[in-house]
Amino acid sequence: MKELIEFIAKSLVEHPEAVSVVEEQGEDGTVLVKLVAAQDDMGRIIGKQGRTAKAMRTLLNAKATRENLRATLQIVE
Repeated sequence: MKELIEFIAKSLVEHPEAVSVVEEQGEDGTVLVKLVAAQDDMGRIIGKQGRTAKAMRTLLNAKATRENLRATLQIVE
């Protein structure tokens, strides 16, 4: 799941070397994916009215569902 979010984020931004994705396991079995990018690329990651971020969350949930997991995406500013 980390690779999926990392690929999407690096494809969107102007500074792909600044993109960092960390995957953490929660106590209740959920997967937390944290995305960090350069400050000037945050607009591209989030998108107009959050549409890009919402689409990334939808894809993450679809992949997690196929693996019988629950996942959340946190965009760290």
